Amino acid sequence: MSSETDNFDDDSETRLPQDPRDDVVQEVLKTGTDLRQYSRQIEKELKEVENKSIQDYIKESENIASLHNQIAACDNILEKMESMLMSFQQDLGSISSEILYLQRKSVAMSQQLSNRQIIRGPLSQFIEDMTVSEALIVGIMDCPVTEKEFLTQLQTLNHKINFVKEQSFKEAKSCLDVKDILEKLKVKALAKIRTYLLEQIYKFRKPMTNYQVPQNNMLKYKFFFEFILANERNVAEEICGEYISTMSKIYYSYFKSYSSRLMKLQFEEGATKDDLMGFEDTAGRSIFHKTTLKHRGTVFSIGSRGDVLTSQLETPIIVPHTASKTRYHYEALFRSEQYALVDNACREYLFLTEFFKVRGAQAMDIFNQVMKKTLNLMVKNLQSFVEDCYDTIALFLCLHLVMRYRLTCHKRAVPALDKYWDNMTSVIWPRFDYVFQLNIQSIKQCDPLKLTQETGPHYITRRYAEFSAAMVSIVEGFPCEGATQLLAELREAVQCFLLRMAATFSSRIQQLVFLINNYDLVLGVLMERTRDNSKEAESFRDQLNARSSEYVEEILSPHFGGMIQFVKESEVMIEKGQTEDSKRQEGKALALVQSFTNNWKQALEEINQEVLKSFPSLVLGTALVQRAMTQLVQYYHRFHKILPPNARTQLTNFHHIMVEMKKYKATY
Repeated sequence: MSSETDNFDDDSETRLPQDPRDDVVQEVLKTGTDLRQYSRQIEKELKEVENKSIQDYIKESENIASLHNQIAACDNILEKMESMLMSFQQDLGSISSEILYLQRKSVAMSQQLSNRQIIRGPLSQFIEDMTVSEALIVGIMDCPVTEKEFLTQLQTLNHKINFVKEQSFKEAKSCLDVKDILEKLKVKALAKIRTYLLEQIYKFRKPMTNYQVPQNNMLKYKFFFEFILANERNVAEEICGEYISTMSKIYYSYFKSYSSRLMKLQFEEGATKDDLMGFEDTAGRSIFHKTTLKHRGTVFSIGSRGDVLTSQLETPIIVPHTASKTRYHYEALFRSEQYALVDNACREYLFLTEFFKVRGAQAMDIFNQVMKKTLNLMVKNLQSFVEDCYDTIALFLCLHLVMRYRLTCHKRAVPALDKYWDNMTSVIWPRFDYVFQLNIQSIKQCDPLKLTQETGPHYITRRYAEFSAAMVSIVEGFPCEGATQLLAELREAVQCFLLRMAATFSSRIQQLVFLINNYDLVLGVLMERTRDNSKEAESFRDQLNARSSEYVEEILSPHFGGMIQFVKESEVMIEKGQTEDSKRQEGKALALVQSFTNNWKQALEEINQEVLKSFPSLVLGTALVQRAMTQLVQYYHRFHKILPPNARTQLTNFHHIMVEMKKYKATY
């Protein structure tokens, strides 16, 4: 039994090693309890438990029945809820379809609204542009053209006419409804505007009229002509033609009268062919003669005449009746005349471009039609003056006035007078060149032997100095290559004349005095009235320095010639190394020292008197004296260096010489 039990235990352990619920069975097997008995016991206990459970169920039967009823009621409720939810689900499906439908419908309505808004603006504008309002009809038919309402309605009418033309090309049938009334309004507006503009143009023809006033009135209503030009070209051409014809006559009449009255203010006597630089200066024909200055202008000096190019360039024009007792040079009258032309022509050109809406070649064409007769008159007036003019300065000033007024026109953005300025230049320049050449030839042909021999400044030199200073001062402000070349030729001719004139003097000192006096005169005038770096001043400065150096040598020679010659010869010997030869001249050196000691003070006084007597200009004379003293001091130093020691002790003390020379220094 035990072996079986053991085998059973082994098998049990082998088969159920992992089940924890076999603990009770394991315990039974270990204690050796009978399993059948144990089974019956277990069944008994289970039976008791079952009976107890039945008793418990019996006790709770009412509660269980109530729970069953509750569960059944819940099932009914849940079933109803399920049916409700199913119905709600079906309703949600239909709502989703409706929402999708409404969404699509909303997009379509939005697109329709957008399309209507897009078309609303152009359609409203189209209707507005196409409609002819009562205000438009009343404004065109009843309002005077000078009222603002008429101008406003005219602009509206112009817009509607252009709009209807544009739509008619697109075959818009609505154009037929308004075309006739717009045409009638256009005809009425054209008639009123034409009458008004012609009235304004006719106002120019009244005597003593300030034509700027009606011009300004026309500019206020410049749209009138623009409207006519766009709608009735024939009427526009008529108005333009009337304006051109009227203004052409007005300008011609004004400038013809003004020029004739202006020329009466010119000097009674002008320069003639006898007033050339090289012609002999006589009392009766002198340009500087006091009795003639009242009736004629100077020919070679500029004075204040150059102000026409500077301070007077844009001053108010000369009024003939207020200046009837005043006399002017031609260039002053020419300036006034040309400035009046510039002022009027520039204003006229700007008016034409603004009112008649023209540009470029078309503007030039209309301007030329208006101003042609006047411009031709001005050119003829200039030609009549130039033909007999021998006043070179007047011609040159007029030439520069033309240059400056050309720039003035360009600054005002008016190119219309360029051809006119070219014509004026072509009239002035040939005559200027011709008269200038006559002056040059008069100097070249001048015979020095027939002229008075005086060492002072010559009248031809004085003329040249004044004239060249005038020309150079003008050229400095506005370079002119042609004038510069002519001035160079004149300068060369004058310098050659001075050399020829100097050759008529017998002594070299007189020749030098004459040249220095004349060079100094020219240089003084040029330095006073022009820049220092002009070619004329530079040329005469070089000539003056060269002749002054030579003159100093000449005036020192009679008094100190022996010493000067000794210095030069000795320096040459020393330079060549001939020291023995220089030593042999010790006796000569001692004699020169003695002569210098005895005579140097008197020599200085004689030199001073001779120089001051030879030169009218005290400044020039004093400068030459100082130059001679300086040159003498230099020779004295060189003489001192080459003297033998025994001769040096006999020389006059240098300090005494310098003290004596200080007496001749200028005190001003």
